Amino acid sequence: FGEYRNQRGHDETKLLVDHVTTMLALILFVVTLIGIIAAPILVYITAPGFVDNTEQFDLTVQLLRITSPYIFFISLVAVAAGILNTYNKFWVPAFAPVLLNICFIGGALWLAPYCDPPILALAWAVFVAGIVQLAFQVPFLKKIGMLPSIRFNLKHEGMWRVIKQMGPAVFGVSITQISLIINTIIASFLAVGSVSWLYYADRLMELPAGVLGVALGSILLPSLSKCHADNNSEEYSKLLDWGLRLTVMLALPAALALGMISVPLLATFFQRGEFVEHDVLMTSNALIGYSVGLIGMILVKILAPGFYARQDIRTPVKIAAVTLIATQAMNVLFVFGLNLQHAGLALSIGLAACMNSAILFHFLRKRGIYQPEPGWGGFFLKLCIALSVLGVTLWFGMGSEQDWLNSAGWDRIIHLTWLVLLGVAVYFAVLWMLGFRVKDFARRGLN
Repeated sequence: FGEYRNQRGHDETKLLVDHVTTMLALILFVVTLIGIIAAPILVYITAPGFVDNTEQFDLTVQLLRITSPYIFFISLVAVAAGILNTYNKFWVPAFAPVLLNICFIGGALWLAPYCDPPILALAWAVFVAGIVQLAFQVPFLKKIGMLPSIRFNLKHEGMWRVIKQMGPAVFGVSITQISLIINTIIASFLAVGSVSWLYYADRLMELPAGVLGVALGSILLPSLSKCHADNNSEEYSKLLDWGLRLTVMLALPAALALGMISVPLLATFFQRGEFVEHDVLMTSNALIGYSVGLIGMILVKILAPGFYARQDIRTPVKIAAVTLIATQAMNVLFVFGLNLQHAGLALSIGLAACMNSAILFHFLRKRGIYQPEPGWGGFFLKLCIALSVLGVTLWFGMGSEQDWLNSAGWDRIIHLTWLVLLGVAVYFAVLWMLGFRVKDFARRGLN
């Protein structure tokens, strides 16, 4: 899409959008129908541990049937986001997920009392959120003249190029999903609550991964695509270097904080009702496992666009396949060999993400796509100093984990708020004293 916009003009770009969106919508409609009709089979495959509990199994099937149409809507939302990001309308796709959270909150507050069981309200909230997120982006697509129209032409050259590149891309993405499905299957046979412990830990881990990885990846991809179309390899490498430095500077303290204050975070956000002290501690184990690999998870979102912008889909896919094999090998070692239970599943995903990013980095260097700018040694040394001070601050500021488990809700909220603000202030104050300045990380010419 970036190539069409940079080289072929508005009219041909609009035709590409029309044909690709029409074809994708047809495919998604079929996939959604399969999700609804085959829901019992899908639940049986992905959560076989639920089969013995008829009530749990039937409820999961019902939830899946309600939420399956979300696949249709959110995939079109992703297409719209790709178009808007290429036109540097980054805030619109970035805001769209907020609408999902608003629908969740609305469903929990107002719809849940009328549903039996109440969890059905959240399933319907997902369904509605898909429609709302897509509708939100429509006016902005219309404003830039890229609102898709229905066009079906099997001979359109651009559409077939997209489909051919989507083949390995879909396979690459499915590798990650297969890994998650395998982990869910394993977790469904572990201690009761393992699936939920992994889920809640994943939610907290996705906050920095989403804010940093998705945001930077969304900005980098269209910018890198423009550099590739202009045959500007030097600027291409500098953009990657900028993205890597910014990611490392922000992701490492996030990973350190998630691991160190996992209990305060989980107790503050989730410890109420059926989510008791034991659940906090078990989820904390999983969150620590995820935090080990947070930097890898975010770096993948920065390094992979280095290949995608060059329309090289196969390399990241092959690396992802190797990562899947490594993940399952580590699952066997951590879960069954070392008896780490559900925490072993989180740790294997984290370490595999680090391996994925390391291999991506290796090939970017090997092929001459990326050449590090001078100063990385001093950059890392200063980060290590700031991270050490941050770690000491969090350790003494956190206090006893038991106090967090026993304290009241508002006490936790106040303590966590000032602890996080203190950690942020200390980390960036140390970086400032070591010579870091905001202007050093400002990139010009990203349009």
